[in-house]
Amino acid sequence: MSFIDIVEKYQHFDFEGFFGQVTDRDVVCAVAKEKMEPLDFLALLSPTAAGHLEPMAQKALRLTVQYFGRTIQLFIPLYISNYCSNQCLYCGFNRTHAIERKTLTLAEIECEAQAIASTGMQHLLLLTGESWEATPMDYLEAAVRLLKRYFASVSIEIFPLDETDYRQLKAAGVDGLTLYQETYDRSVYRQVHLSGRKADYRYRLDAPERGARAGFRAVNIGPLVGLGEKRREVFMCGLHARYLDDRFLETEIGLSLPRINPAEGGFQPAHPADDRTFVQFMLALRLFMPRSGLTVSTRERAGFRDRLIHLGVTRLSAGSCTGVGGYARPAERKTAQFEISDQRSVAQVAQAIAAQGYQPVYKDWDLIA
Repeated sequence: MSFIDIVEKYQHFDFEGFFGQVTDRDVVCAVAKEKMEPLDFLALLSPTAAGHLEPMAQKALRLTVQYFGRTIQLFIPLYISNYCSNQCLYCGFNRTHAIERKTLTLAEIECEAQAIASTGMQHLLLLTGESWEATPMDYLEAAVRLLKRYFASVSIEIFPLDETDYRQLKAAGVDGLTLYQETYDRSVYRQVHLSGRKADYRYRLDAPERGARAGFRAVNIGPLVGLGEKRREVFMCGLHARYLDDRFLETEIGLSLPRINPAEGGFQPAHPADDRTFVQFMLALRLFMPRSGLTVSTRERAGFRDRLIHLGVTRLSAGSCTGVGGYARPAERKTAQFEISDQRSVAQVAQAIAAQGYQPVYKDWDLIA
């Protein structure tokens, strides 16, 4: 079985018809359940559920404190290359864009690592564009081994790989995988991924499962909110998370709902989600997947991120840069993949977390040899 079977099961589901029949009682009953079924989760994503955010928020807070305590894990992204072979309409790294391209040398990566480590950060997310030529496996392995000298945890958000390649990177020191499907709607997927390896929907869809089989301790998934019909996208993401969680008991399955921010090319999302709807989606995910981490990146505004701390979020990025380089030498930062909204430093984000009565966590895991 593959998650594609579940995608196909709901391919012709009448989402609008379902939402039109959801009652307030349906929502109340779904919130009260200890373990929800998929259609309970879908009821919490409905327009009707927007009138029940307070009880959803109260239960989300209880569940989050129960399983995670009052803690927020901090991490920081490091882009080491913006070369890309894909033509994704929403991305600043789109191969057709006339931007300055760069792949960091190992010496430059070490300078970045030193600058980041000086902030106290111990969880790093390594990112690249999708180019085998610019970032081959031997380069990625060398970069990971270097970064492991500075950070307790190195996760990757790069192009999808075969299971054997993931095993190689795990041996080099990678412990986590972040990979967004972008959109679960195959029709929309074809419309926004015009060329390149990323146009292969199925290969990308199965990549989180390959990463879990390879032994990564954490796998983080999500849709890029705005590409496809938003309620359907979050529903499929939740089902994907439960599918992985049921099959890989030793893997931490995490979720994120990145919203489209401005990028090179001026792409406008067809299905944007406002703040209230975004909050509803986060709460529904917490109630459906109470043990899964929920990440909110610096795509979101500072004040909004601070308010989300009490609503189920467990992981925040801080001090982020979405261009290649830029931590050690900000003036040399290359074109960003997308604009960030929360430009606070690591220390400022940590202070904001503490002000909410939560503990900012720089390190919560170590590899035991």
